[in-house]
Amino acid sequence: MASVTTFIRNTPVASLRTYFDTTGIELPTPMNWGADAPDVIRPLLRAVDEMDEDAKARITVDADRVSSMADDAGETALYSVVENRADLDVLANGHDRALWMFLNKDALFRHAEEVRYTDERRRGRSWDGFEAQPDLLVSQDPVALEAFKAALRTRFSSNNVHVDIFRRVRPTFDGEDCELVQITIYREGRLDDFLAFDNGDLVRRARRPVFEAAMTYEPDTGVIEVVANDRESREEMVRFMARDLLGIEFDSKKVPLRTYDLGVLLHPYEFPTDLEDGIDTVEIRQLRLMPIDTNTERVTLECLSKADRTIWDMAADRLGTGNPLGGGWVVTQAKLVIKFQPRGESRRGRTLPLTITMPHGCNLKDRTEQEQLVGEKYLRRWGILVDDPILIED
Repeated sequence: MASVTTFIRNTPVASLRTYFDTTGIELPTPMNWGADAPDVIRPLLRAVDEMDEDAKARITVDADRVSSMADDAGETALYSVVENRADLDVLANGHDRALWMFLNKDALFRHAEEVRYTDERRRGRSWDGFEAQPDLLVSQDPVALEAFKAALRTRFSSNNVHVDIFRRVRPTFDGEDCELVQITIYREGRLDDFLAFDNGDLVRRARRPVFEAAMTYEPDTGVIEVVANDRESREEMVRFMARDLLGIEFDSKKVPLRTYDLGVLLHPYEFPTDLEDGIDTVEIRQLRLMPIDTNTERVTLECLSKADRTIWDMAADRLGTGNPLGGGWVVTQAKLVIKFQPRGESRRGRTLPLTITMPHGCNLKDRTEQEQLVGEKYLRRWGILVDDPILIED
């Protein structure tokens, strides 16, 4: 019931009424929808708790889906597929916007869920990127689409494959949206079983699980990105997509990995920011260093959040002439925290912790879309995210 409580407490009363009217879920007791919000929410929660298990289960599933798209990352996904952004702009909050899409644009809501699935896994272990020709059209011709699905059915020995193809956008760090075409794939897996209760008895039931994968094509650059748990299949799916939906031969050329250079952190740095991004401070919490004459030794410097001086001042004072920041060492990993100013009535601003490991490691991919945009913007400005490869192994 936790998700239902969150859903009901965070959604405007008028929208909650629309939800029950639209879905046809009957409440066991009548609601005075015209009362003040607290006088509606309390009896509504009691009414839901008194429902039969089937109705309660449906509300729980709906509440889970809506609430999962009501945070920053979910809203970014909703806006990436909605036809008219003004439809969402006028609504009260994230839950209101997610519920409106859920009730009025169910196909777009599912596409937004697919967008979130894809973008949250970008540049992670389930991701690969490839270079292809720009300015191509992704075919939705029935013959081409069936050829693509047939290739997937054969590759995965799957009887059933479903493919969604839709246009969307993705925000970029310079504030512009890039146009994408997303191809989401659902395929039926091999026969499996699971435990369940049948009239109180524990039994096994057969099922065929459904697996999800996704690809995006960016016409401006020709980049194809793919997200799938199975590493071996990612390149094959891109090959099928290039052949059947783009009409080109695929040459397996991967997108270069992002490269990080932490050399700027060997010396005190001011971390310039723009006022409109609301950044309060940037702090270096930890530096891991390696001597340039061997790769078998490491030294770690750390300043906790309550320290009253910078990590550079601490190292100079504590280590003196033996300070590795003075020369002969390279920074191989850094942990920093970007602190934002409080918003609205909040007394505390949020924080964005980052861990960067040379040459290609950064946990920015695990953050929300907005945090990724801010983080990428400043990592480039500060000279940490670079385009030229850094020849070092950690």
